[in-house]
Amino acid sequence: MKTKEIKKLTQDQLFSELEKLKKEQFNIRFKKKNGQVTNTASIKTNRRTIATVKTFINLNRVK
Repeated sequence: MKTKEIKKLTQDQLFSELEKLKKEQFNIRFKKKNGQVTNTASIKTNRRTIATVKTFINLNRVK
C-alpha cells in the first residue's frame, strides 16, 4: 500500500489495516521459518508499511 493511499484512510480504517498487516507479517515469518517463503523482500516491505500506518495513526491523534 502506498503512502498516498494510507493518507486517505480514516482512523478506524488505519487500525483495521494495521491489524491486517500484523497478521500478514506473522504468516510471512512463520512461512520463512518453514522455508516456504520465496520472496524474502516481502518481510521488509511489510515491516515498513506497518511503520507508515503507525505514523499516520499518531499524526491523526495529534490533530
